[in-house]
Amino acid sequence: MENFDLALVDWSRAQFALTAMYHWIFVPLTLGTSFIVAIMMSIYVRTGDELWKRITKFWMTLFGINFAIGVATGIILEFEFGTNWSNYSWFVGDIFGAPLAIEGILAFFLESTFIAILFFGWGRVSTKFHLLSAWLVAIGSNLSALWILVANGWMQNPVGMTFNPDTARNEMTNFWDILLSPTAVNKFLHTISSAYVLSAIFVIGVSAWFLLKHRRILFAKKSMLVGAVFGILSTLFMLMTGDESARQVFRDQPMKFAAMEGLYDGEQNAPLVVVGFMQKAPTKENPKKVDFAFKIEIPNLLSYMAALDPNAFVPGVNDLVNGRKEYGIVSYHEKIRQGKIAITALSAYKKAKEVGDTSKASLELSKFKDNYQYFGFGYYDNPYNIVPNIPVTFYAFHTMVGIGTLFLLLFIVVIYYLYKRDISKVRWLNYIALWSIPLAYIASQAGWMVAEFGRQPWVVQDLMPTLSAVSNIDHKSVITTFIIFAIIFTTLLIAEIKIMVTQIDKHSKIKED
Repeated sequence: MENFDLALVDWSRAQFALTAMYHWIFVPLTLGTSFIVAIMMSIYVRTGDELWKRITKFWMTLFGINFAIGVATGIILEFEFGTNWSNYSWFVGDIFGAPLAIEGILAFFLESTFIAILFFGWGRVSTKFHLLSAWLVAIGSNLSALWILVANGWMQNPVGMTFNPDTARNEMTNFWDILLSPTAVNKFLHTISSAYVLSAIFVIGVSAWFLLKHRRILFAKKSMLVGAVFGILSTLFMLMTGDESARQVFRDQPMKFAAMEGLYDGEQNAPLVVVGFMQKAPTKENPKKVDFAFKIEIPNLLSYMAALDPNAFVPGVNDLVNGRKEYGIVSYHEKIRQGKIAITALSAYKKAKEVGDTSKASLELSKFKDNYQYFGFGYYDNPYNIVPNIPVTFYAFHTMVGIGTLFLLLFIVVIYYLYKRDISKVRWLNYIALWSIPLAYIASQAGWMVAEFGRQPWVVQDLMPTLSAVSNIDHKSVITTFIIFAIIFTTLLIAEIKIMVTQIDKHSKIKED
């Protein structure tokens, strides 16, 4: 059944990935700096120190530049659901549309209303109301992320819905099941905490630049202190939510979990690969297989991370494809068989209804419902085509975890030197802080690569693959818009960096406080 325009699928995926990755360059800085600005303004209101007012205004300016450019990519991203992924939008529109509508009506209007007061309210509104606007902008920005991540969480683990065979649409049955799904909640918490870490690194890195230039020393140290404390708390929370996220992936998306660790053959007492380098090792049974040329492992840790039991069995790619009855693992071969039954039964049900054959329609509907849980598998013949890209997922996961862990050490060292030494004279640390900014973005992008590459080929886990979700359009038009978007987004990114660097340099030339 895999007779699809694969060029259209690949280019549609590439275009959406391009837009999403550019959008995610801007979003995390918005989510984190909005709270950092609110914290700094709170310190100013509490102390009345004019230096804190200038600190707040500086970081507010950088926040505003980033916010404005991020909105543009976000709007384009939502339009692509209708232009490039219309089959997906039809299949899940009743569910996916609700969180996005709430995001637009509630969260976006909240932040867009109060952001004007935040920027132009100095001396025009009361101090307390101005402070309130800062916190409402931060809350509104993060509420926007909540509803978008709820929608994404549902795609990873579809709950709270039922499929209507008459309309071929999934329909919401319980809004709260979708909103409070453990996958959605944890995805939101882990994503925003990673955004906070990135923002803390940004504040520390820019402050380090001031110190390296011997400019605005007191200004930079105070900013760095807020960033470091905010960063430590955010990193600890990020590690907690990341740990829980791994267990949820193990339960709900075991193939993604196997890809994250490059695990082909499952085992009990499974070790965690800390560092590893992969090479192709194709076999007759699996021509796409890769294996490790080198790896460092921690015994039993993967089993413990997955199930809080060092003796737990962790299935690998081959176990999921071929099945392991003793562990209750249904093979991909069987899921494909049931998926094809579901697709055939749905088609037969519709035809029977059209001719008024109620008996056959009832029989086919029952057959469809019995096999619907593996509906998406029916679009494939080769089970290894349902395996994600193992090396990309593995390297992205370990890059994300490795860099994120190093950031915790950086925050601790920065606080130590702020209190025990003169950090302005520790040039090696300031250089590390400055160059940690691009590392934070690499880790952030790697996290989304794990989330999205790891669940391929699914748009909706087990129910809808990417090849059935795309719009029926000419792939050449997708290539054209891909090139246009790549140029536009790159131009926006260059413009943002240039504007920010100009603002930072301009601020550095102000007379020392």
